[in-house]
Amino acid sequence: MALISEGAFVEDSWRRLADEEALPKSGKIIVSLSRLHAALQWLGAGSALGVFVPNTTDPAALVGALPRLSLIAIAFPAFADGRGFSLARLLRRAGFTGELRASGRIVADQYLHAVGCGFDRIEIPDDLAERQGEAQWRAALHARSLSYQRGYGAGGSILEQRRRGAK
Repeated sequence: MALISEGAFVEDSWRRLADEEALPKSGKIIVSLSRLHAALQWLGAGSALGVFVPNTTDPAALVGALPRLSLIAIAFPAFADGRGFSLARLLRRAGFTGELRASGRIVADQYLHAVGCGFDRIEIPDDLAERQGEAQWRAALHARSLSYQRGYGAGGSILEQRRRGAK
């Protein structure tokens, strides 16, 4: 999997554990939603814990764990399945301040929308990274500077700028 941050391919410092793997005592690990409760009890307070969730996850299932989570990776099984975007916005509204990662079949054309929904990084399969290189992701990130919707990325919406100009 390739990891994209601010339009560039970067190294991933997190390790995704399979459900059958033993939980380590430390490190930056990502567990499945089914293992989250056990990982919260097992890991020390100084460990970095992430969770990989389906895009159908109810945000209420994560609210109690949000203060202990450093990363939430949301699955995108297909580029046409946008439920992960909604989940990201709901998690940000619930107060999650850690890294939000879109993981799966995201295409470069969706990058700005993902950032606007609160995603920090995009994780895509290697075959997709070969077809859509770093230059394409960087260009997609800077495709436009304003949007009609308020988001979590830099800059305000067109409406916010109009309101500031009217004062």
